[in-house]
Amino acid sequence: MSLSGYNPLNIRQHFPSLERNHENGPLVFFDGPAGTQVPDAVIDAISNYYRQSNANTHGTFLTTNETDQVVHTMRRNMVALLNAEHENCISIGQNMTTLNFSLARAMARVLKPGDEVLITQLDHEANRGPWLTLRDAGVKVREVKLLPSGLLDYEDFEKKVNENTRLVCMGMSANSIGTVNDFHFARKLTYKHNAWLLLDAVHYAPHFSIDVQHIGCDFLLCSAYKFYGPHVGILYTKPGILDRLPTDRLRTAGQTAPESIETGTLNHAAIAGVAAAVDFIAGLGKGDTLRDQLVHAYYRISSLEFALAARLYEGLSAIPGIKVIGQDFSTTSRTPTVSFTMEGKKPLRVCTQLAAKNIFAWDGHFYAMRAIEVLGLLERGGVTRMGISMYNTMEEVEYVLEEVNRIARS
Repeated sequence: MSLSGYNPLNIRQHFPSLERNHENGPLVFFDGPAGTQVPDAVIDAISNYYRQSNANTHGTFLTTNETDQVVHTMRRNMVALLNAEHENCISIGQNMTTLNFSLARAMARVLKPGDEVLITQLDHEANRGPWLTLRDAGVKVREVKLLPSGLLDYEDFEKKVNENTRLVCMGMSANSIGTVNDFHFARKLTYKHNAWLLLDAVHYAPHFSIDVQHIGCDFLLCSAYKFYGPHVGILYTKPGILDRLPTDRLRTAGQTAPESIETGTLNHAAIAGVAAAVDFIAGLGKGDTLRDQLVHAYYRISSLEFALAARLYEGLSAIPGIKVIGQDFSTTSRTPTVSFTMEGKKPLRVCTQLAAKNIFAWDGHFYAMRAIEVLGLLERGGVTRMGISMYNTMEEVEYVLEEVNRIARS
């Protein structure tokens, strides 16, 4: 499949949910940071698996061999998406949170009292909560401060990485307010102190190309339902590390990477959908290899999304009573996620009024509770969050701005 003439108007025909109407009006999906819509190719891959190949793995007959191939293809595609070294670096789980808890339990068996783990105030709880449990094992868990600007305090970051630091866990970008973190800075610090670096790429992966070898991270987690696929979590581990970790596993399970952290029977139909999602994204780009196509596709996606989100930010900022949270779009260190507060109206009320106009946006803290708390917004109901995805259009942005302006004046 080639969609090399990609623009949002052309791409929309591949997403059946975008054709829905409600009360004689189209639906405006600005809820992408919580999960994107899914193209026909992904839906077909999932349904075709159930129609033709539904079986467990590692057998001798046709459908079990086809299931093995489905898993192989998904790992291969994720290698291309992340530029991983090989398929044994790609582990599959129910979701990112479950995989991260599994990692934390394994870490608790190798870390010693007095060892330190560093997390941040900006992160989603899925990259905080699992690591906070290590305190029960005597591990010191510290957190990097969040500044009022929506950026991490990198001076504080540098001070808190020391000779006792064994692991640094941070998001590549913030699902709450769109900040892109300086993960290269974090890698330099962890190299200096011989610590591991774990990155949460759940919010980053839908918008930008990722190269784990260039970054040098030891672990990276993402979720396919954020990049146009089904609910599957993916863990990248640098070669050799996972085999050193005593993960929870049955003696009947695979004892080496990548299977040693994969508990139980996997969701093979959804795995087929993940492979199809990667192929779909690759179809938006050009190149001689799957990796080349993906890199080019992400360049196109991020450029178009950035333009739409910049207009959304600019338009919201011009509405009296609106305060947009986080960095503006004069910097490229920004995902196309825009969060704001409205004077006199809580985010839940704003989202309810937007929903009445078929505009889908989220209110609250989005599981980045610590960030919203530090920014002083938790007791006020958090923020209203809107996210641009590859299928959104400038016409939708203008419609949303018109309706937000109407709500602000009402």
